[in-house]
Amino acid sequence: MNIIKTLPLISFFFLGVAPNKAALNPISPSDFATGAVVLDFSALANFTEANGLALGGVLFQVTKNSAPTNGIVAIDNGPGITGNVAPPNLVSIADIDGVAVVVSLPNLTTQFGYGYAIRVEGSVASATTINLFAGQTPIGSISFTGTPDPQFAGGFAGVASDSPFDRAVIEFSDAGDAFALDNVTFVNGVSEQGATVILLPIGLCVLLCLRLGYRTQLEHH
Repeated sequence: MNIIKTLPLISFFFLGVAPNKAALNPISPSDFATGAVVLDFSALANFTEANGLALGGVLFQVTKNSAPTNGIVAIDNGPGITGNVAPPNLVSIADIDGVAVVVSLPNLTTQFGYGYAIRVEGSVASATTINLFAGQTPIGSISFTGTPDPQFAGGFAGVASDSPFDRAVIEFSDAGDAFALDNVTFVNGVSEQGATVILLPIGLCVLLCLRLGYRTQLEHH
């Protein structure tokens, strides 16, 4: 048996079957690890297109029914200053039905969040939902209730995961006809616990390959 050829195959197998449903917990801005990156849009001009926007190593994409689409989300001043949004910020400027904001991070992380508002007064269950992915593998999703902040439903949607991820797909409730997004926050890198989650399957497959190679050598003697 050629261990060099077998190792990558078994590595892919272990990574493919590793548990992909993480334990997700809501967190506030103060819960983020020291050194967390906070991206606002204050340096960008109004009406800057959000689809394809690159900022601080982060790629923003806007999809409608899963297809990348321009002319739906842009930099603007709506809805004004809230508890978690300060113009200029990302804001929807067209029909939001089937719309998602995809945030591709520069590295794997275990903490992510953003301030948001939707144009409806009062509280809204599942006002925004974060769907997390590691590459193409779904990690899990978590929804947040929007409360008056101070007028429109919103707040801060923050999540901590016990499995690393590098992409967040953000959705908003259609209870309102517009949404705003600001202060995108993330930890640039994984914790020691997150690194262990990644390395453990690889370590197991290395041990398995060594064992298989040893058994093969015995059989040939």
